Amino acid sequence: MRYINFDKTTVYSKLKEAASGTGGFDLCQKLNAERVKNCSIPIAETLIYNWAAKKAGNDIISLLQILSDEQELISKYKLLLDGEVMNTGENRRVLHHLLRGQLGKDVIADGKNIGRFYKEELERFSKFAEDVRSGKIKSSTGKKFTYAVQIGIGGSDLGPRAVYLALENWAAKEAAAQSIKAKFISNVDPDDASAVLKSVPLEETLFVLVSKSGTTQETLANELFVKDKLKKANLDPSKHFVAVTSETSPLARNSGYLDSFYIDDYIGGRYSSSSAVGGVILSLAFGPAVFKDFLQGAHEADKAALEPNVLKNAALLDALIGVWERNFLRMPYTAVLPYSQALSRFPAHLQQLDMESNGKQVNRSGGKVDYETGPVVFGEPGTNGQHSFYQLLHQGTDIVPLQFIGFNESQLKDDVLVDGSTGNTKLKANLCAQIVAFAKGQANSNPNKYFPGGRPSSLIYGNRLTPKAMGALLAHFENKVMFQGFVWNLNSFDQEGVQLGKLLTKKVLSGESGDDALDAYSKLLEI
Repeated sequence: MRYINFDKTTVYSKLKEAASGTGGFDLCQKLNAERVKNCSIPIAETLIYNWAAKKAGNDIISLLQILSDEQELISKYKLLLDGEVMNTGENRRVLHHLLRGQLGKDVIADGKNIGRFYKEELERFSKFAEDVRSGKIKSSTGKKFTYAVQIGIGGSDLGPRAVYLALENWAAKEAAAQSIKAKFISNVDPDDASAVLKSVPLEETLFVLVSKSGTTQETLANELFVKDKLKKANLDPSKHFVAVTSETSPLARNSGYLDSFYIDDYIGGRYSSSSAVGGVILSLAFGPAVFKDFLQGAHEADKAALEPNVLKNAALLDALIGVWERNFLRMPYTAVLPYSQALSRFPAHLQQLDMESNGKQVNRSGGKVDYETGPVVFGEPGTNGQHSFYQLLHQGTDIVPLQFIGFNESQLKDDVLVDGSTGNTKLKANLCAQIVAFAKGQANSNPNKYFPGGRPSSLIYGNRLTPKAMGALLAHFENKVMFQGFVWNLNSFDQEGVQLGKLLTKKVLSGESGDDALDAYSKLLEI
């Protein structure tokens, strides 16, 4: 297997040359009914990826296919599935796909079958969740748990929170009656924890502490904050806490918790929603069967991502078009715009997924790359965003590629008619209108009313946002980011960029930073 820098591929110069002639691809002229019809690829679970409004004709797609083949993207994905060490910085396997189903060889490591270990943990926390939901496991005062609060940060918060919010309304409509409400504490700012604790009945609340190492500073600070509140309420913290951690952490097999569920170093934080990190809180909230449906949807998308033909592999084509826009059309940003309020926190999760994975300038071997890598990712739900930052997207000096997400049906299905159409119909109409408005613009003699157009976008759409669809949606973006990392010859699975700040924080707290600027800022904030 060859691992070479992107600009050393034979197709790189051809793509660069093609980019100089992209003025010939006029979205206003090219975007028509036939193109919309022909530019769709199934993802999984009714989800479709449509790239009709992208500045990529057949010539560019052919070059991107060559790029995929030359960088051996599918072969590298298969190696990852087989348990090869793909996290070169930390000398670790990358096994989040295995959490939702086996697509490669048996992975034997640390003296055990890792796939079997993941299945055993899934069944352990599934039973625990059922026992809590049924009332078999009760609080320290004998009350049934009605709330679960996850304490974590980064990947231990963003992904699980995004998925919970995505499925909350669906569960209200479709799931069994014994649901548990979930909340999340992430920020070390005590105002965050205090606000959450004031909103829940402590006697009926189970806390899910998530820290792989068992030493995460912010998470442990919040744990002690919560335990102090429980003790002051004359509640036994050990009957209100469960841990999600590694088998070697101080939280493992600890009598201070009702139980501990395990993940390992092969599951990166931002890829951990499919593990106990997401599984415990989601199984408590919605039931284990719902979480398993979520895993099934992700598995189906993972399977579809093995297709070598870019026109039949949505995640692969999404990734390659993103590379085309980032490196050759020189577009440094990506906006994720879900037309679904349920996905309100999904852009924040994708921001971490993408920017923490591919926001790097060093390749897998430690050498520096001479080309742009991961984009800046941001987003908000539509239609709210239309009344916020769309002004810049339509008429600003930077062209920002857009990724729209929409669904045919709402989750609750309790809409009403207003002015001849339902709210959900209005939502979908706005989505369609924005795609065309960005692509085609508007000619007008008044410069303030002139829209240049040529703003590229893609659309992921499906019937309804269900657990399986949410799993497929998450896996699509995880695989997109993975493929882009392979193209750029990056290690997408470590995050050394977060470590320096942690180190300096410890120095500030110790009072011995050895840096006069750091000391000066510490004095400003009275540390």
